[in-house]
Amino acid sequence: MDRINQLQQHHAMPLPPVRKTETKNESTNFKDILAEIHHPKVSKHAKERLNERNITISETQWQAISEKMTEAKHKGVTDSLVVTDNAALLVSTKNNTVVTAMNKEEATSKIFTNINGTILINE
Repeated sequence: MDRINQLQQHHAMPLPPVRKTETKNESTNFKDILAEIHHPKVSKHAKERLNERNITISETQWQAISEKMTEAKHKGVTDSLVVTDNAALLVSTKNNTVVTAMNKEEATSKIFTNINGTILINE
């Protein structure tokens, strides 16, 4: 019986105080994380072209572009031209990246080389 009492009286070492890790107060929320997952990456060059040419792509269009890029990749397409109602994007399905962008009027007078697929997005 003494042993039982001695065990009950034995105290464990106190645990060190728990410090909460500070989280950065960023605007990252679940919607932003999903958007990053579902949107292709946009290269610095493409971002500049989108801004310079006042090209806006809706959330619905980004989702459709992303889905079609994934589908094209599964079919073996590595570099593609994506044509929307108001823009043409050169994309790398291999890297899931928008490489460059131009408005549709500009794209009609161009010849696109080094692509092995075309994706049409109608909205």
